[in-house]
Amino acid sequence: MTEPGRLPENIAYFARALRDAGLPVGPGSVLDALAAVEAARVGDKADFYWTLHAVFVKKHEHSEIFDQAFRVFWRRRAFMDKLIATLSPKSPAADPQQKKPDAGALRVAQALLKTGKEPEPPKEEQTEISARLTVSDREILRGKDFAQMTADEIAAARRLIDRMSLPDDTIPTRRFTASHVGSRIDPRRTFRRSLRGGGGAIDLAFREPAQKHPPIVALCDISGSMAEYTRLFLHFLHALTDSRRRVHTFLFGTRLNNVTRALKSRDPDEALARCSAQVQDWSGGTRISTCLHDFNRNWSRRVLGQGAIVLMFTDGLERDAADDLPREMDRLHRSCRRLVWLNPLLRFDGFEARATGIRAMLPHVDEFRPIHNLSSMEVLVRALSEERSPATDPRRWLRRAA
Repeated sequence: MTEPGRLPENIAYFARALRDAGLPVGPGSVLDALAAVEAARVGDKADFYWTLHAVFVKKHEHSEIFDQAFRVFWRRRAFMDKLIATLSPKSPAADPQQKKPDAGALRVAQALLKTGKEPEPPKEEQTEISARLTVSDREILRGKDFAQMTADEIAAARRLIDRMSLPDDTIPTRRFTASHVGSRIDPRRTFRRSLRGGGGAIDLAFREPAQKHPPIVALCDISGSMAEYTRLFLHFLHALTDSRRRVHTFLFGTRLNNVTRALKSRDPDEALARCSAQVQDWSGGTRISTCLHDFNRNWSRRVLGQGAIVLMFTDGLERDAADDLPREMDRLHRSCRRLVWLNPLLRFDGFEARATGIRAMLPHVDEFRPIHNLSSMEVLVRALSEERSPATDPRRWLRRAA
């Protein structure tokens, strides 16, 4: 049996690991956790798990990181049996076989391996690391999957997204602007120039169609399978919103949420915190058909004008019946100029369009692109400024599945 004094030390170490993994855990939370464990008088691992969960988890998206950290921390250090034996007279049940860690496990494992004081590396090893953090490190980061990034790599990816060159996808409008040369004569400016000189000579003035960026509407899936990817894609949308005026962002899981105003905050962390506070179903289920019906009925006429581009960010795994999904997708496709489906599942070489939701959505999109790392995000930026590519034609995926 362990000493009772080891319990506060173990919980404090676990709290530091959660803080390194990205959860906002402070000294006050550690004191609350100690008081909660003492008051709850836990008898098994499940009681201990939910007692700490109630104290340390403040947002929906933090539940998955907490779950990974809890299983890895207490399993690796074998503290669970000793702590339960200290708190309860009955023996804890045997721990079932652990499954393979999900997305975020690498970030949690790195946080758990940290100690209070890191040893200084040798000089030759430090020189080798500093040489690697140049071109090759950035190339590795660009090709790494979002779900497998550590906390430091996610921070570096955010900085690269902020410095990313945004698309130059201007389109001509019906309005005209003054031009030095052109094929169209501007009558008003021509008459004004001629009258200034007394009307003896005609000084021709020209005009050309005005160019402006089309509106971009992003529909982002925040279900459990998409949470890790959507979080970094929101950083890209924040950078896009900061440089352009007409960017509208919607998050959907089991319901539709308009987070456009939340992303207009200049600070990216504050913007994502507002998005998280506004959404109640983060990492929950998926109802694509219901959310698309809500968007088509209440928002499409407001935001899909003037040649808007729709970026649909989802894996297409619909949990409800997909009877209404083709009709809602067809209506969305007809309401916009270009519908681009961004799917993280395309990162797999053996991906096939066999799911019912994916087969119902593919006939109604213009492009089908992968989005799972920084390289695919850079390709998307260039694609928004160019014409469609045959490699992104959704019909070839349907033919392959047939």
